[in-house]
Amino acid sequence: MGRNLVPQWRLLRRVLHDGRLRTPFYRNYSTFSRSGTNLGSSSSPSSSLSKFLFSSSSSSLRHAPDFHFPSVPFHHCRSLCSASDPSNIILIKSENLLKESLSKAREEALPAIFYFTAAWCGPCRLLAPVIKELSKNYPEVTTYKIDIDQEGLERTLNDLNITSVPTLYFFQDGKEAGQIVGADVAGIKNMMEKIYKK
Repeated sequence: MGRNLVPQWRLLRRVLHDGRLRTPFYRNYSTFSRSGTNLGSSSSPSSSLSKFLFSSSSSSLRHAPDFHFPSVPFHHCRSLCSASDPSNIILIKSENLLKESLSKAREEALPAIFYFTAAWCGPCRLLAPVIKELSKNYPEVTTYKIDIDQEGLERTLNDLNITSVPTLYFFQDGKEAGQIVGADVAGIKNMMEKIYKK
């Protein structure tokens, strides 16, 4: 029994390594056959493969089967990349970058929003598309997105008194012009219109 499993394992490893076994696109292939023996029906490819691999006849182990899988047309493949995002949201990934961005907003008097969030925060996930849309509507305002769970941000977060998420700080003319804690969509829209509308 153990002797028969070694060649079967090698065969399975070869089939999987070749990359010919594509899960979603195997439905309409013609089943493989050797020596004129049909090994299964096309309705259940996994049972055909398991019958072949784990059959007790030693003759089925002499030759590798011919698999005939259709090639997938290019237009059926899903794109794994997306188009560039026109929103002006900058991800802050370090304490130095956060400090630089804060000083830039204060010293250069640039309009900015500092959006403090966390991956585990449900209201933050609800607010994310709203922030993205608002950043498109106000292209002159730079939005800085800060994940509070990043290492090294503790001291700066304490200095800014960030105690809950989502928290948004609005800067205009080098000063903090407003602050909103929580997922208050109407409040955020009103605050942005009041501060940044020309």
